[in-house]
Amino acid sequence: MAVPERLFTLAMPKIYKIMFSISVGLMLAALAAFLVYGLNLGIDFTGGSLLEIQSQNIEAGSIRSSLEKIGVSNAVVSQTEGGFLIKMPEISEETHQQILTEFRKSGGAEEIRFDSIGSVLGSELKTKSIAAIIIALVLISLYLGVVFSRIGGTVSPLVLALGAIVALLHDLLLPIGVFSWLGQFRGVAIDAPMIAAALAILGYSINDTVVVYDRIRENILKNPQADFNETVHKSIKQTLVRSVSTTITTLFAVVAIYVFGGETLKNFSLALIIGISAGAYSSIFVASPILMLRHKR
Repeated sequence: MAVPERLFTLAMPKIYKIMFSISVGLMLAALAAFLVYGLNLGIDFTGGSLLEIQSQNIEAGSIRSSLEKIGVSNAVVSQTEGGFLIKMPEISEETHQQILTEFRKSGGAEEIRFDSIGSVLGSELKTKSIAAIIIALVLISLYLGVVFSRIGGTVSPLVLALGAIVALLHDLLLPIGVFSWLGQFRGVAIDAPMIAAALAILGYSINDTVVVYDRIRENILKNPQADFNETVHKSIKQTLVRSVSTTITTLFAVVAIYVFGGETLKNFSLALIIGISAGAYSSIFVASPILMLRHKR
């Protein structure tokens, strides 16, 4: 068994390079989708109108049909207890009354509330959301620099931060690329809960990366004379079962939310599914290969 294990260890640098190249390709594809299509921002970010109705007889499909008949497009319809919440571009009072008349014809719907979200408020939310993600990335970098000041005097904290940040960007870019495509071809809009999903992805991903880094530190301190690449590979093998098990059990819960959580939570849970899966992958095939590459230099 020792010979196959040794051959596998020798082949791992090539495997890491291949998987890292695939990761770079996916990141570039996601970035290209974002640059070409952009994100279809919902009214939480662009401003618009919010209408809540109560009805036991009307269905989401008939709501969308009624809105399209009146000329209201890109509406997001979410089911609530006993009714629906409708987010749509800003409408006039005349259009508002036409919508209510149409709903009453098709299902006896009654209005609960009607609000408008100003474009200034939406723009402020968008700015604060971007700032929250940037601050999270900066704090994560500082945390890694302090906690892993030097792994046994072997790796610079800047290299550690670089590996973690590239892995985090990988985990954010993939959902962004997917939702850019969905926004262009399926009309999926990005709303405020998606920012919560992005921050959750950051937290999950860095947790997985820190576990691998910590095991690398332990192995270096135990055997500082060992080859660095072999130490990284050994550390990944030691944490692999834990990472896979944690990812699978987390995905069970998130997939359940996607399947049974209703329309309101579908985009949120889909972003988590993509980001959590990417996070388990990136801690092994993005952050670790960067450590190997920069360590040589």
